Amino acid sequence: MNTLNADLHCHSVVSDGTLTPEELAQRAKAQGVTLWSLTDHDEIGGQARAATAAAACGLDYLSGVEISVSFLHQTVHIVGLGFDVDNAALTEGLQQTRGGRSQRAKEMATDLARVSIQGAFEGALKYAGNPNLISRTHFARYLVETGVCKDTYEVFRKYLTEGKPGFVEHRWANLKDAVRWITQAGGMAVIAHPARYKFSANEELALFTEFKGHGGMGVEVITGSHSNAESANYAATALEFGLAASRGSDFHSPEESRTELGALPDLPAQLTPVWALLANRIQRATAPITH
Repeated sequence: MNTLNADLHCHSVVSDGTLTPEELAQRAKAQGVTLWSLTDHDEIGGQARAATAAAACGLDYLSGVEISVSFLHQTVHIVGLGFDVDNAALTEGLQQTRGGRSQRAKEMATDLARVSIQGAFEGALKYAGNPNLISRTHFARYLVETGVCKDTYEVFRKYLTEGKPGFVEHRWANLKDAVRWITQAGGMAVIAHPARYKFSANEELALFTEFKGHGGMGVEVITGSHSNAESANYAATALEFGLAASRGSDFHSPEESRTELGALPDLPAQLTPVWALLANRIQRATAPITH
């Protein structure tokens, strides 16, 4: 079961990806993925399309979302998998979390203007398929388009991160609420790409302890931003905390993403995969449609 080619973390135009849910489903299938989840940021508006597209091309599917959480003055991402997409509390919680993005984006643009980067809000808005979900990624694409940086990796080295021009902190959902929204909707909460956070050892311990205490059950061990050493470290963390392990590329775009859909190592054999605990939540594929 640990060798299943599951990709349970990627983004579409509904948040900050560049492909539609339908294009992502087809790409995942072409890359050999057999279990897929679309996990747009703070938004489940693409879930029906993703599930329909997955069924049409013969992919098993889990509902998904990636919720932005403020924890110890950092933004942490919690992935939800296998939840009821019609759950009212989850829908309302996500709506509240999205609420401050437009104001934050305007403040980011004002800060960029101070270093002579003009028109950033309007420029970023062009890239936002959903204006309510305008994000740093959309600003990064504008900075590449206008030649300020050669690629989005350079953008995040020079701008939009803490201490750099264009960074504006935002208060997202709290950890307890995010985990509760997911679990009360019948899903599983998973800490996304834990190696990306700049926590001390004690702060990371606090994150995992509180997450588990609130009902969180999983952690991404194999993900597009983890090195082999980091994956080994979080495999040990999963065992220490009794968490299931997830696997996802965090794919956003063919041009920008370092890791292709499905192009990840297998989960370590000693871990329990999240899909083993979510078997009754998986929407099983129908036979692929042929024309």
